[in-house]
Amino acid sequence: MLNRLHDALRLRTSPVIFFGSAAIIIAFVIGTIAFTEPMGKATDAASQWLMTNLGWFYILGVTVFLGFLIVIAAGRFGRVKLGPADEPPEHSGGAWFAMLFAAGIGTILMFWGVAEPVSHFGDPPRATELGIEAGSLAAARDAMNFTYYHFTLHTWTIFTLPALCFAYFIHKRNLPPRVSSIFQPLLGEGIHGPIGKAIDIVAIIGTVFGIAVSVGLGTLQINGGLNQLFGIPENAGWNLIIIGVVCGLALISVSMGLDKGIKVLSNFNIVVAVLLLIFVLFAGGATLFILKGTIESFGSYLVTLPELALWNDTFANTGWQNTWTVFYWAWTITWSPFVGIFIARISKGRTIRQFVAGVLAVPSAFSVIWFGIFGYASFDIELNGEGGLVDRVVGDGDIPGALFAFLDHYPLAFPVSVIAILLVVIFFVTSVDSAALVTDSMTNGHEDYNPLGQRIFWVVAIALVTASLLVFSGADGLTALQSTIILVGLPFFVMGWFQMYALLRALKEDAGELPPIRTREWAQVLPPEEYERREEDAEYDTDDYVVEPTFTSEVPVLSDPYEEDGEWAEAPFADTGTLPSRTGSGKADLPEGGRKQ
Repeated sequence: MLNRLHDALRLRTSPVIFFGSAAIIIAFVIGTIAFTEPMGKATDAASQWLMTNLGWFYILGVTVFLGFLIVIAAGRFGRVKLGPADEPPEHSGGAWFAMLFAAGIGTILMFWGVAEPVSHFGDPPRATELGIEAGSLAAARDAMNFTYYHFTLHTWTIFTLPALCFAYFIHKRNLPPRVSSIFQPLLGEGIHGPIGKAIDIVAIIGTVFGIAVSVGLGTLQINGGLNQLFGIPENAGWNLIIIGVVCGLALISVSMGLDKGIKVLSNFNIVVAVLLLIFVLFAGGATLFILKGTIESFGSYLVTLPELALWNDTFANTGWQNTWTVFYWAWTITWSPFVGIFIARISKGRTIRQFVAGVLAVPSAFSVIWFGIFGYASFDIELNGEGGLVDRVVGDGDIPGALFAFLDHYPLAFPVSVIAILLVVIFFVTSVDSAALVTDSMTNGHEDYNPLGQRIFWVVAIALVTASLLVFSGADGLTALQSTIILVGLPFFVMGWFQMYALLRALKEDAGELPPIRTREWAQVLPPEEYERREEDAEYDTDDYVVEPTFTSEVPVLSDPYEEDGEWAEAPFADTGTLPSRTGSGKADLPEGGRKQ
């Protein structure tokens, strides 16, 4: 029946995955709208239990993922190219970074650039444990530590691990662009079976839900900015209009494809974002304070990182970490299939080492600069200026309006705020259209030509989910979605451990295991007096002992196993036997004066 419906709609996709994902999303939306209170209570209770009892698992997981990425990039597998060995990268470094930035964390930077540092400055996370006073210099220092912790290495680790797995299995093993492909070393042909389909359905649902929360928060931020600039009311009607505009622009972009749509918007956005950053740095009159503070806070973050990476709020047990760090990790990992496949798609031709350095380190470095400048500019307003940011963000809880309240303290506040609103809109447009492209690829199982209607469907689906939960069911609906995402994030974290194993196993299968390093061997040395005693005693045999340190084997010489033009490559034994025999390794002559015992 699904196949007949699929053909009737002129789709080119996998019916079970497409209709299964769509049915669950529609059922959830209808259930949330029709049974808002029961659904809200159930999901809230479940998510609260999870955050309280398994929050440590989220904290440990992301830190282990980070360590794995560093080790795999620094090791011998770092030289492996994600694609054909002779194929150069598809995109230039600048265009590659711009698309990474826009599709991954650009929306988060705009939303939390001011709100995150100010929130922790006015309400320190470790106030109870360390006695940090709100609004103090210690609060400012700790606020930046947690801001960097939340939005640099650890956040990008959540994106980088699945992205690396996707890139390897899609470009190296030429598997479909689906989450199930990562588990090919474990499932084999089962990636096309019920288990593989179930994995892909969960991934698609998590993607749609994660983007819906992002678009919902972005809608609130845009509405807050319009309210401050033009007096437009913050209500359901205007939220609907904003959602319609964002997703309408996303429809246009997704219709134009990657190179003409997302790539152009991403390049434009990164330029405007950098200009806004420069404006904040120089226009407020605190340039030296911001520069010094950014450098100093980065050093403080590096020193504190090992502690924060495993901090679980054990003694104070305030519950703060559950509503901030654990929620961030659970929410971010629901993005990982969409962001991971998108990053993998634009990263063909780079080595694993280049991939990890680019995807993990470069955006993290930009985040340090971004949050450092916006954070210390906010502190300057609070400590040396008119203040008011803490009252609005912490006191009034107006996180969406934090950016525009901040820009009110700068010259040209009105035009700059208009540009900021435009920047937020385009960031969300690039997130929605790239999510639609990736979701369509996951349902299709390939990246070749597909009907435009399929890509449009996913943009419309994201818009409807966001509108239904943010507008029609009110704040409770959005809270229910956020709570549900925390639950959806759990299987993604479990899958993360299997992803590491699957990638390492695939690399060992494809690149081969290197044997232990061979060295020449040496005879057992005895002190002269003991050697003489044993020679005189008939019970002892001194044939295996020496007095003078002496080597007993020749120095092994190995040819480069990656060399393609060597004589060994044509040898009849090149594909069999041990590594020395496969590489045509020879043995060096003993050095002059050497002797074999």
